[in-house]
Amino acid sequence: MKFRDMIAMSLSNLFHRRVRTVLTVMGVVIGTCAIIVMLSLGFGMRQSMEDMMKSMGDLTVVTVYGGGGSRGSGNLDDKALKNMQKLPNVTAITPVYYLDPSCVTVSCRKYQFSAMVYGVAMDTLKTFGFQAESGNLPGSDFKKTDILFGSESGYDFMDPKRQNDGMMDRTPDKNGNMPKPFVDLEKDKFTLSVNLPEDSTARKKDVKLNVLGVLAQDYSKNPNPSDCIFMDIDYAKELKAKYNKLNNVKSSESQDSYSQIVIKMDSIEAVPDAVQQITDLGYQSYSMESQRDAMEKQLRTIQMILGGLGAISLLVAALGITNTMVMSIYERTREIGIMKVLGCIVWNIRAMFLVEAGTIGFLGGAAGIGISYGISALLNSLAAKAATSGQEGGIFGMGGNISIIPLWLVFASLVFSTMVGLISGILPANRAMKISALTAIKQE
Repeated sequence: MKFRDMIAMSLSNLFHRRVRTVLTVMGVVIGTCAIIVMLSLGFGMRQSMEDMMKSMGDLTVVTVYGGGGSRGSGNLDDKALKNMQKLPNVTAITPVYYLDPSCVTVSCRKYQFSAMVYGVAMDTLKTFGFQAESGNLPGSDFKKTDILFGSESGYDFMDPKRQNDGMMDRTPDKNGNMPKPFVDLEKDKFTLSVNLPEDSTARKKDVKLNVLGVLAQDYSKNPNPSDCIFMDIDYAKELKAKYNKLNNVKSSESQDSYSQIVIKMDSIEAVPDAVQQITDLGYQSYSMESQRDAMEKQLRTIQMILGGLGAISLLVAALGITNTMVMSIYERTREIGIMKVLGCIVWNIRAMFLVEAGTIGFLGGAAGIGISYGISALLNSLAAKAATSGQEGGIFGMGGNISIIPLWLVFASLVFSTMVGLISGILPANRAMKISALTAIKQE
């Protein structure tokens, strides 16, 4: 029997018993839909989780803290910095040096700055993804007196002679407009001086600062470019040394250490190894990847549960295919006997039943994929309406599409449903092969 004839006969037999075939195919449709929709919900949750993590911070950044190291000194000093610079796959690294406001005074006319002053590696800010709201970020040719203001730094200038704290009130007016700060970060001129002892009669030496620009607000960045000043780390350490000398302060190892070291890796995959090596050096670290890994494990468990529920439906469909094929054999016993008497090869008989079972699986899988796309679109539409009606974050509390069907899942589902049909037809096909030709011909 030619393969083309075998296909034609198989399809003819299926459509000859339309009601039974349709009901069996519907079982496969339900099973395929259950698997695809369940897995699509898992993929939607994964995508929403990744979008949420990206909005919270750079997944390739590792922040190192000092203290508590069993194999290290616990202080983030230059030795620790050199060790971390040797780590593989490092794209950029900057220590963060906190310059106490009591050490220096940044002034603009009669107003004094009263927030954080950070010393950082200025030429790494672009690599770490900082953005300039106005002005420009420094390159490799920056001067030591170059500074960057945080987005809210204008409100951190105070008038020390005013009553209360002398700060600008940040409460918006009835129209929602914020009051203008005392200083203009882009146009005004700023100076810096090292603070002297209270009983000193010496005159402060003011250094003119060059404002490169104002950093855009980004709560995911570390340090947070909001209420602060960024300056060159070597200049910040130089200012601290001058303050200690003028005020007869004995510097200690802990005071001269960095508050943190921020490392940017070249890929997300390199982060776990870097975290482990930093731990081995005796330092504590934090990265968004650690949270992502924990959430990934939870999502994998959820996806396994959802996929298992869908697989149960497809298993029931497989039993339905087996039942249909067995009943077909009982009804076509005489036909099988005649085919054997006419010299039909036994393998062809087996193949014919396998083709019928595989066709049921294929048709059910194809229809199930189409219906799954419709269900997915409906779920995403409902989630979008829920988000716009005030239920912020969507059904899963993460926003975005809650159902995502990747292309590979479509092909995998079609192949899987077809394979389920073929496997379900093996037992009935083998049964058909073993039927005696003489017994089959006598069968009414």
